[in-house]
Amino acid sequence: MKLTNQDFDAIRRWMHRNARPLDLARWQYHFESGSAEAVLQSLSAYQNEDGGFGHGLEADCWNPASAPMQTWAAACILRELNAPKEHPIVAGILRYLGSGAHFVDGLWQGAIPSNNDFPHAPWWTFTERSGEDWGYNPTASLAGFVLQYGVSESALYKKAEGIAKRAVADFIAGRTKTDDMHEVNVFWELLASCKAAGRIDLFDESAFGQTLQRAVRALIGTDPQAWATGYVCTPSRFIRSPKSPFYPGSESLPEQECDQMIQGRNADGVWEITWSWGAYEREFAIAENWWKANLVIENLLFLRAFDCIETKR
Repeated sequence: MKLTNQDFDAIRRWMHRNARPLDLARWQYHFESGSAEAVLQSLSAYQNEDGGFGHGLEADCWNPASAPMQTWAAACILRELNAPKEHPIVAGILRYLGSGAHFVDGLWQGAIPSNNDFPHAPWWTFTERSGEDWGYNPTASLAGFVLQYGVSESALYKKAEGIAKRAVADFIAGRTKTDDMHEVNVFWELLASCKAAGRIDLFDESAFGQTLQRAVRALIGTDPQAWATGYVCTPSRFIRSPKSPFYPGSESLPEQECDQMIQGRNADGVWEITWSWGAYEREFAIAENWWKANLVIENLLFLRAFDCIETKR
């Protein structure tokens, strides 16, 4: 099954009507010959003077202050664009991460205290258990970002080396939450960044890769109905293309998810999200559209990677 040209055009029109400027720029970069610089320009609006990110970049938390998780969201976009190391946004992130802000007990905090003062999803509420609840999310991924984009002589880079070694050792030994798709994802991002930086010398790559394989295979749901209606780990979270190391042995799952995606669009031609806040109804109604636009980009990239769009885009 393939997404038709008519379907694609309906999605494009929805994006131009509803996406925030950042996600419209990302859409145009991937599907309308837009520029990476336009994306970076929009992304910079979310960056604070300390170099960190806030202002609802991660749309479920409207705290304007810099936070590790919001900064992680920016780092993901920089990786998406293969942004140059020399870009000012990168320098700002490294400055923020090197400042020691929101770094507690060897981890960057997943939720920060000032989240509680602004509209947010319940999982972003800061509690005394936040450090335990978030584990290596987003710390492992942020350490990888530093290794990929940072300066090897800096104190921050040395800190990231230590974090990477400790995190991977804990992951291999089963001392992390390998049953949590978000935690496993940041370890996958750490491995990808270390490969890009040529720093797989920091750990046993074979053991790390095998542990990731087992964790991902255990996480991925195999019920297409649940993919559309439940907050579950879908194949596309980890199998983004046939080149994915998680693709061999799971070849039928992306095909099933592509079919489910194409059939599972709403009346506007896009996809509903599978979660809600249960509070701050007015703000969530806005955040919901922001998430839908992000989901459009992720789903169209996935469909394109598996040749499930009628015309090559």
